[in-house]
Amino acid sequence: MIPFIDLQAQRLRLGGKIEAAVQDAVVGGAWVMGPQVRQFEADLAAFGQAKHALGCANGTDALGLPLMAWGVGRGDAVFVPSFTFAATAEVVPWFDAEPVFIDVDADTYNMDPGHLEAAIEATLKEGRLTPRVVIAVDLFGQPADYAAIKAVCDKHGLKLISDSAQGFGCTINGEHPLKWADVTTTSFFPAKPLGCYGDGGAVLTNDDELAQLMDSIRVHGKAVAVDLKDRTFDHDPKYLNMRIGLNSRLDTIQAAVLIEKLKVFGQEIEWRNAAAARYNEGLRPHVAKAPDVPAGNVSNWAQYTIEHPNRDGLAAHLKEQGVPTAVYYPIPLHLQPAYEHYPRGPQGLPVTERLKDVVISLPMYADLDAATQDKIIAAVASFKG
Repeated sequence: MIPFIDLQAQRLRLGGKIEAAVQDAVVGGAWVMGPQVRQFEADLAAFGQAKHALGCANGTDALGLPLMAWGVGRGDAVFVPSFTFAATAEVVPWFDAEPVFIDVDADTYNMDPGHLEAAIEATLKEGRLTPRVVIAVDLFGQPADYAAIKAVCDKHGLKLISDSAQGFGCTINGEHPLKWADVTTTSFFPAKPLGCYGDGGAVLTNDDELAQLMDSIRVHGKAVAVDLKDRTFDHDPKYLNMRIGLNSRLDTIQAAVLIEKLKVFGQEIEWRNAAAARYNEGLRPHVAKAPDVPAGNVSNWAQYTIEHPNRDGLAAHLKEQGVPTAVYYPIPLHLQPAYEHYPRGPQGLPVTERLKDVVISLPMYADLDAATQDKIIAAVASFKG
C-alpha cells in the first residue's frame, strides 16, 4: 500500500538529527518553555517574515489566542469559510461569539471575498451581531486572496486572521499572508507539512502589544512588560495574573523537533511543488479538475486535491489498486449538527455544497517520488466509472 503521507521518510532522510535534538532536550531538563522553544520561535518568525512568533499547545488554541486578546465575545460575528476543518469555527463559540459561514472560490477553495462582503453587509443590515473578525483559511496549502479580503476588512474595520494550519509557508509574490493579516496561525500536527511528533501550534504577528497580550494569555494571564510598566513585582510574573488566560504552551521536545524540520522546510516546499506539477501533467486528462495556483502564488501542497464526478467510485477503485485517498470535507461546517444553527452568508453556499461531493485528495508528501506518482496516475487513469 502506498502511504497517504509518509511521516517516516523525512525522519530517515534527516539521518538522526531529530533524535539527537530530542535527546538534547531531554538531557537539558527544561521540558516546558525551555530554550529550544525560544530558539524555534525566533527561527519561525524569521521564516514567516514576522516580528513575533509564539508557540502554543495546538493550532486550535492558536486561533483562540488573538480572539481572546481582542476581547471578542457575545454579540460579535466572526466570518469563516464553511469548507474547512471544524477548528476554524470551533473557537468562535468558545467566547460566546457566532461564526458566520462564507462560501469559497470554485478554483482555489478559499474564502470568496465577494461573498464575504455580502455577508458583512447582511449582518450589519440585520443588526443582531457586530462584525469583528474574519478568519481566512489557506486550504490545502494555497494562500487565500488576501489583498481582496484585506480590502473588505479595512472597509468595515475588521481584524483579519490567516488560518495557515494547512498552508504555513505559502506565499503571494514572495510575501507570507502576514503582510495582510493581523495574525497568522498554524498547526504542527504531525500530518501538516511542518509537523512535530505530537501536537503544537503557533501565532505570528507584527503587532508588539498584541504579541505581549497573547504571550500573557497562553500562560494563565501572566504579567508581561506592558503590565509592569508602572508596577513593581519582584517575583515570577506568572504569579501576577493580569487577565484570564489559558495553559497553552509548546513543549520543549516538540520545539526541538521543529527546529530541525524548519531547516529543511523551504526545500521540502519546492519538492512538494515539483510533485504537484507531475500530478497535474499526468492527471488533467483523467479528472474533472486538477488544482491550479494563481500566478505569483506558491502553495505548500498540504494536500493534492482533484475533482471527479464519481468521487466515491474512484476512491473504491484506487483502494483496490493500493492507492489511499482522503475526502476533505464530506460535510461542510454549516451543515454539521454542531454548527447548522449559526448564520451563513446570503444566497447560501452553493460552491461549498457542490465541492463536498466531488473532491478527493491523493497521496502528497515531500519525499513522494516520480515512480510512486506514476503508479498513482496510472491507477486514476484506469478508472472508467
